[in-house]
Amino acid sequence: MEDSPQAARYYVSIFDDSAIETIGRYGAGAPKPEGSVLTVSFTLEGQSFTALDGGPQFPFTEAVSFIVPCCTQEEVDHYWERLSAGGDAKAQRTMQAMLQMKKLDIAALKAAHDGADAASTGAEGGR
Repeated sequence: MEDSPQAARYYVSIFDDSAIETIGRYGAGAPKPEGSVLTVSFTLEGQSFTALDGGPQFPFTEAVSFIVPCCTQEEVDHYWERLSAGGDAKAQRTMQAMLQMKKLDIAALKAAHDGADAASTGAEGGR
């Protein structure tokens, strides 16, 4: 599965002044079939990124953090809606639980992720 081109296309669709620059592919004898995607270089608002599909030992993940400067509420709303669209239910429950905490409570976060109510686990989340 080649996830990095799909991820790059997704982010490029959200940010202005963005483009996919190059797609690097595996050659013969590589850990993935010849022609499979190795890297995708892209820019988001002029900032360069490279996504890596590194083979079975280093699979692609969606782990990335962005700082998105916004000057207006409309910009915040635009990016919030686009970047949070399609998030799975487990991630959304976990984030909602975390936002209620003053201090992170791992048991409560795990319970939220698993769909359990934090109160039923005895976790209070530092609220």
